Amino acid sequence: MKRLRTPKKTSSPDYVFIAFIFILVIFGLVMLTSASSDLGKTRFGDSYYYLTHQIIYGLVPGIIGFFAGLFIYYRRFEKWSMPILAMSILLLLLVFTPFGFSAKGSERWLQIGSFTFQPGELLKLSFFVYLAAWISKKRERNESFSEGFFPFIMITGLTMAILFLQPSTSIAILIFATAFLTYFTAGAKLKFLLPVFAIATICISLVIYFTPYRLQRVMTFLRPSASNELSSGYHINQALIAIGSGGLTGVGYGQSTTKLHYLPEPIGDSVFAVIGEELGFIGVTSFMLIFLAFIWRGFRIAKEAPDSFGRLLVIGFIILIGLQAFVNIAAISGILPLTGMPLPFVSYGGTALTVLLTMCGIIINISRYRKT
Repeated sequence: MKRLRTPKKTSSPDYVFIAFIFILVIFGLVMLTSASSDLGKTRFGDSYYYLTHQIIYGLVPGIIGFFAGLFIYYRRFEKWSMPILAMSILLLLLVFTPFGFSAKGSERWLQIGSFTFQPGELLKLSFFVYLAAWISKKRERNESFSEGFFPFIMITGLTMAILFLQPSTSIAILIFATAFLTYFTAGAKLKFLLPVFAIATICISLVIYFTPYRLQRVMTFLRPSASNELSSGYHINQALIAIGSGGLTGVGYGQSTTKLHYLPEPIGDSVFAVIGEELGFIGVTSFMLIFLAFIWRGFRIAKEAPDSFGRLLVIGFIILIGLQAFVNIAAISGILPLTGMPLPFVSYGGTALTVLLTMCGIIINISRYRKT
């Protein structure tokens, strides 16, 4: 029980990392305001409708989660990891009940009264709290097949299967990839990891092949010249037009001409295209450099973490956020197939912003106990 007691002596939090969080959150709200203004005016008669919802259902609970993560001694999450993960999985299963809310052919949301949230986003937090606690508890779990690798595959496979059924393919693949990399950094043997990576690749390929809409996205990516403005290539074509229209300095904040009539999901996974059009190459580059600095600083905190649990927890969170940003930007730029994955800190989504800020609070918490 001693390790769960809050140490009397702490150092100052990583203020540089806090500054990067502040910049990303403010930038996200500013760009969401622009990307959503015409859409909010058209649908609800309020240009600030989506911004208001993002603040009420994302930023406010996110700030609460941030301070909870900051002031609750991080080792306590290790003790609570199993109940937290079990609750997240239960919420995932509840989307298939009358509490579930379906939109665009997917059952990814729970609706309680007027409140709607996505349990898959909560799983991003709970799964890596559990994974960090599980790996750090016994060193043999990095090396043993029966005590480490097999249980790792079972729990990861279970969560991925539930997510695929919703379907929530992008979150499932993101969690698997992050878990795989986190387990690798913990010292897992390559002879275990390489076969499961190959098997997972085959399984995901089969799921894509036998699911028409997923296959259509991949085929559009592989054969973009075969698509036209009415086909599955419309989304990526409009995104590339928007990014290309920005040039070096952009058309100006709020001046995008594609976000209302042409660009699908301008407040979701396509928000990066709006950034590219309005702020241009300079704006996009500046944003990506800030994000890279955020990731670099996070890994530095992980390196200085006082114990294995803290180190793995920060690594898991930073890899997940970094991978999500990379996949979103790469997909909307035509480098990867479209995934529907939102851009961290920028895309509309209250649950996603709440979880991100809670993760950041925990990371800063760990930075307060860094090695000296």
